[in-house]
Amino acid sequence: MTGAEMTTKLNHNGPTSQEVVDRYFLEHRAKLIDVASFLDRIERAGDTHMSESDYRIAALFKALDVLSDGRANRAGRILAIFSDTTTELTQSAKGVKSATGAAREENNS
Repeated sequence: MTGAEMTTKLNHNGPTSQEVVDRYFLEHRAKLIDVASFLDRIERAGDTHMSESDYRIAALFKALDVLSDGRANRAGRILAIFSDTTTELTQSAKGVKSATGAAREENNS
């Protein structure tokens, strides 16, 4: 590789938008179908108001809104939705069984 070729490769900013779509579209389409299937299973189980009664599902719906709002930094904003921003440690682990993947609203106030 010549010096000019190396400089060109080093200055290339990555794939084009079209290349990203061509490479990753099917993978992410499948992920959205997985989310839809998950929500369908909840609905078939009989709780049509799950987004109101379970903080994790409410967070998921907030994240879905972020996906479609057209604003930048979607990944960062979605991570913030699922993050526990409390700064104080709990005094007891009693009742804490495992990580849940989303913070309860009262923990982020």
